[in-house]
Amino acid sequence: MTRRIIPLTPATSPARTLPLPERPQLEAPPPLSLYVHFPWCVRKCPYCDFNSHAPREGGIPERAWLDAVLADLQHALPQVWGRRVHSVFIGGGTPSLMSAQTLDALLTGIRMLLPLDPLAEITLEANPGTVEAERFRDYRAAGVNRLSLGIQSFDDAMLARIGRIHGGDEARRAIEAATTHFERVNLDLMYALPEQRLEMALGDLETALGFGTEHLSCYHLTLEPNTPFAHDPPSLPDDDVAADMQEAIESRLAAAGFEHYETSAFARPHGQSRHNLNYWTFGDYLGIGPGAHGKLSSHEGIRREMRHKHPARYLEGAARGDFIQEAREVSVAELPFEFMMNALRLTEGVPAKLFAARTGLPLEAIGERIEAARERGLLEMRDGQIRPSPQGRRFLNDLLQVFLDD
Repeated sequence: MTRRIIPLTPATSPARTLPLPERPQLEAPPPLSLYVHFPWCVRKCPYCDFNSHAPREGGIPERAWLDAVLADLQHALPQVWGRRVHSVFIGGGTPSLMSAQTLDALLTGIRMLLPLDPLAEITLEANPGTVEAERFRDYRAAGVNRLSLGIQSFDDAMLARIGRIHGGDEARRAIEAATTHFERVNLDLMYALPEQRLEMALGDLETALGFGTEHLSCYHLTLEPNTPFAHDPPSLPDDDVAADMQEAIESRLAAAGFEHYETSAFARPHGQSRHNLNYWTFGDYLGIGPGAHGKLSSHEGIRREMRHKHPARYLEGAARGDFIQEAREVSVAELPFEFMMNALRLTEGVPAKLFAARTGLPLEAIGERIEAARERGLLEMRDGQIRPSPQGRRFLNDLLQVFLDD
């Protein structure tokens, strides 16, 4: 029987879709990254739904955490034998609460256990209220080559309203220290903050641009379930004002030479986050530390994992070699949505051939869904790329719904 290949171009007759195979047929594993979770912070922000915890009496158990994550990594090695790691991201929580000695021991342990690419991007998250210039110098000496600073705003009133522990002056000093020791620095900003006006959001952006860093992440404040802000919402700008802020931020950053390469990420040429690009192109990542998530591909399929979420439970489990809270195989039916959920966050999308390379499924298996998204003006396919249209970027959830398994 001759297999019919469905052309992914507009057609006068309805497209027919090839049936999904029983199992993904991956020809080679994707690039591999490593994520390390440090779950402690000075104080939980009222908008935050991340796995972060204020330390209990006795402080942060740094040594126990270090021993546990290295044991976790060693336990996971059979899943990634022989695979080179292209990026490392140490997130939290507030990893800049970690001593330079602990960070150095962590990166030394990683290098001993994994084949780390000599040019690997190694990112550390830091908050302005927990950093000192001397510590930044030591972080750089340990091997961190990219720093991500959670600034959020330079306005003291805005910072107080969202529960941050730093002020605007601390934010400025932290950026100056970061740019002294690191060539690659990201600044996180938030907009649509409580009682914020358009000119205030643009003022924060102008201040950030004045430091000349290569990467900015600009997030709309959202009220996440099970957070203090969700239970007791502050007074936020209405949707029209928030949309005006978003458009003005995007326009100003474009004028400043930043590429809007992902939903919330902007970079100068060659300044994109390589670690996050691996997520968005459906690469693999091993996650270690409390609550860390991972996605690993093999000839048997694609597996998702989550470590024990609560720090105490994770540390207790480490003593008996028990690190995993949840693990499951991603079904073939779920793969189109999972791939698109990541890839369509990228403004330029991804090469069409990447779908088969990262999911092990033929692109023709979702031909009808692609056509449906194109007909609705949400998706474009040209120059060998699958990309969201301008309308698709604006209504991303509507676009992704097309690829959900029925």
